[in-house]
Amino acid sequence: VDWSMAELLAYASILNEGRNVRLSGQDVKRGTFSHRHAVLFDEENNEEYNRLSKINQGQGNIFIYNSLLSEFAVLGFEYGYSLATPNQLILWEAQFGDFVNGAQVIVDQFIATAELKWNRMSGLVMLLPHGYDGQGPEHSSGRLERFLQASAEFNIIVANVSTPANYFHLLRRQLTWNFRKPLVVMSPKSLLRHPKCISSFEEMSTGSRFQEIIDDDIEDKKSISKVLVCSGQIYYELLAKRDLLKQDKTAIIRIEQLYPFCDEQLLEITKNYTNATFAWVQEEPLNMGAASHVSKHWNFGSLQIIGRPESASSAVGHKKVHDAQLKDI
Repeated sequence: VDWSMAELLAYASILNEGRNVRLSGQDVKRGTFSHRHAVLFDEENNEEYNRLSKINQGQGNIFIYNSLLSEFAVLGFEYGYSLATPNQLILWEAQFGDFVNGAQVIVDQFIATAELKWNRMSGLVMLLPHGYDGQGPEHSSGRLERFLQASAEFNIIVANVSTPANYFHLLRRQLTWNFRKPLVVMSPKSLLRHPKCISSFEEMSTGSRFQEIIDDDIEDKKSISKVLVCSGQIYYELLAKRDLLKQDKTAIIRIEQLYPFCDEQLLEITKNYTNATFAWVQEEPLNMGAASHVSKHWNFGSLQIIGRPESASSAVGHKKVHDAQLKDI
């Protein structure tokens, strides 16, 4: 199962339980990167066919709207909709994660603070495409650091998941709690079609669950001398480099949920690497991403920080410079 299939399966399973799903944003019917294809168009008469609308009798309703290029207006509307319909899954997708800039007021004044200020809970999901693929400063960063800076008192959930199965569980978890929290997802771009970014059906079947942290499956952890801790798509870059170098003394741990930070789970994992040093590795510049957030919560010895050089811009504008920076990482 790839990324888009896991997403559609999450929606379909929720619909099959009789609950509604609502998704809006620019180009969400096909998906910003032509990956979702939730709605197909007849090439002769341009009629729409919603693939999730006829799964079962008695299913919930699926609403998908391609919205105008006004993030402030659309996110504000969807936030209000989520307050009125807490038992529906309400999602907003930015065409690129950077485009949430236009809705920053909605995030600051409502999404991140409404529960504390007014005791109003929201289960709104924000899908923010994020990933450094050399596409320039307007198409790289979902501004992960801003959401982590706004995280406190269990107000929101911030995730940067790396497997389709974990994405499936993350979306379903929104409606299983007896409370509601806004969910911020740093959605990948390159992982949508990455040959290693796949999951089995077993990982999404009964008895499976969302994994806040994914440990390396190395058996002899005492033999490890270096542990790389990361989040999101850079895991696959590190994995490819480790395989290329045939480096068997290095382990890679993935933090899939950055907030709330799972200290106890991480302690259970890190204490097994008795002979290793630890490093946080990120694709973002050092003054962005999760570096400062992870450093603040890291209570497991010293932690080296590795990432792109500090930058005023969220990413460089030239692919050659991007590639050189990735090689340095």
